[in-house]
Amino acid sequence: MQEIMNAGDIAFPHLGIYLNNVPKGFSVFGFQIAFYGVIIGIGVLCGVLMAAHVAKREGMDPDVIWDFAIYAIIFSIIGARLYYVVFRWDVYRDHLLEVFNLRNGGLAIYGGVIAAFLTLYVYTRVKKQSFLQMVDVCVPGLILGQAIGRWGNFMNREVFGGYTDNLVAMRLPIDAVRSRDITESVAAHIAEGANYIQVHPTFLYESLWNLFILALMLLYRKHRKFRGEIWLLYLGGYGLGRFWIEGIRTDQLYLTGTTIPVSQLLAAVCVAVAVAADIVVRVRLRGKSEEPA
Repeated sequence: MQEIMNAGDIAFPHLGIYLNNVPKGFSVFGFQIAFYGVIIGIGVLCGVLMAAHVAKREGMDPDVIWDFAIYAIIFSIIGARLYYVVFRWDVYRDHLLEVFNLRNGGLAIYGGVIAAFLTLYVYTRVKKQSFLQMVDVCVPGLILGQAIGRWGNFMNREVFGGYTDNLVAMRLPIDAVRSRDITESVAAHIAEGANYIQVHPTFLYESLWNLFILALMLLYRKHRKFRGEIWLLYLGGYGLGRFWIEGIRTDQLYLTGTTIPVSQLLAAVCVAVAVAADIVVRVRLRGKSEEPA
């Protein structure tokens, strides 16, 4: 007989980590607050602080970052929700009011990132700032916020992958996760008498990968060859990790009428565009340096 887990338990058995009765939130004066929202908020704050710090080191006014952050947060939430709703329209088309119900989840990070970049472009045009300079300053904060925010998915028992028995395999009680996230492959590995699934902790993979990309950004910043190169490092680096991670997740969003994971496709496009753009700019810069004075 396999060990029975309580509904609030989370375990990493091969690491010897067993967390009992991990709550999804807490109550303040009768109002329920989800840890997911708290962690996302912490991620946003840390991201803005990081961007403001980088701005100061670049000789920019950090107040510009705080000013932009107000718009970025608002439109990123809208973008993240729209992205999710568009690719889960089959769920929302008959329940339109649920589109506005964020308490049931449904935010897609790529939608938020796209909205943030569009907002930054408009902001820099209006404020007559350099978009490439601003985006190079902002992306370290963005990826730090993403690294922290993924732990909100951990608290929600969501964003996990298929079955695995690797070193960091995670066990979650069946009753604690959404039934639609349990694929046939995951279900096939549920041991007789067990009430849990054992899966890839993809939230952990992405969080660690994002921290790795952040470290590369900070180390490479002084050696960059042109404005916008740190942005390309974000697009290519994050896209590379997300392409692999998205491939093993069980809660994928698909292109309408296909079985192609939309975020995995977008990640591949980001990698290709980032690599191509970096090569083109470097070739052009080399050509200019070889021109006679």
